[in-house]
Formats: sequence, C-alpha cells, structure tokens
Amino acid sequence: MMTQPDLFAAATGQGRAPVPAEPAAAPGPVDLRAILERLARMCERPRYSFMVLNLIAQAGAGTGSAGPYVREGGRHVPVRDWLCDALLPVGARDPRRRAIEGRVRRELACARTLPADPAQAEQVVEDEVRRRVRQSGRTNVSRAVSELVRAGLVRRHYQGYRVDHENRGAQRQAVYTITEEARAALGAG
Repeated sequence: MMTQPDLFAAATGQGRAPVPAEPAAAPGPVDLRAILERLARMCERPRYSFMVLNLIAQAGAGTGSAGPYVREGGRHVPVRDWLCDALLPVGARDPRRRAIEGRVRRELACARTLPADPAQAEQVVEDEVRRRVRQSGRTNVSRAVSELVRAGLVRRHYQGYRVDHENRGAQRQAVYTITEEARAALGAG
C-alpha cells in the first residue's frame, strides 16, 4: 500500500495562508486534547477536520481503514460521498444552503420541471440540492483529509482498477486510514 503525500502542502495563493509543516507525530502519548491542539494549529477549519476524523474513525472502526466504499444499508457508497452525506445536517441552516435551495427552486420552475404535487416538488428540490451540495462537499472533505494527512492523523491512498496507487485517477477511489495514535486517542480501536 502506497500513501499519497499531501495535495495541499504549499498554499497556492488562493486566499489561504501557508500552514507550516510539522512532524507527523509529536513525542509522547497522544490524547484527545493533543489531537485537538494539533488540529487547531495545523488546520484551516479544525472543527470540520475533527468531524471528518471522527467519521473516518467510525467508518473504519474494525480496521482503522475507511474506503474505498462504505456500506450504507444495502448499498456501497464511495467514502467521500458517505462523508459528505454524513456532514449534510451540519450545514442545513447555513445561508448558502438556503440560497442554493432558492436557486434550484427557481431554475426548476423556469424549466417547468417542478411537479405540481408539493410533496413531490420538495423531494425533487431536495434531491437536486443534495447533489449540488455533495459535489462541493467532496472538495471540502478532500481538503480536510489533506489537513489530517499533514497533521499525521490519517494516511490516504487510492484503490481500484488493477492496482492500488498513490495517485488518484484510472477508476481509483480514496481509502483513508486513521493512524494508531489517533485511533487510541479517539477510542476507535
């Protein structure tokens, strides 16, 4: 298994200040407080990164490894989509989400594809909003995982068609593995 180095190691000048590189593991035992301090120091959005870390720990409870698919009910969902869906309730009251709902409703009404039944119309709007939010949420999850990789709490590789590889593409899906120190601190092991 090969792991991918951080995709966002150097800031690209897109409004983000560079985050100083730190050693992956701090000396001594790591507890929850130490993980929170590390996330606060190394992550642009430490609370979001902590939620992603907890969800990865939950999805990989038995092995510490989540992905490339997570079983949800009777189906298999790519791990990034599963993480996005799990984080959807957090942004339900966000003004940006409400703006997306309004835009979707207007677009569907202008295209005359909104059902006349109010319950069906709400479901169509909700499905389209979920699709759009998931699309942007995948980027947010990837960024948070990159910060977790940089913090030394998660390892990432890509698994899929033919061989595992450190780079994505060629029908490969992400696999996130929580480190032993993070598992111990979170009580996930």
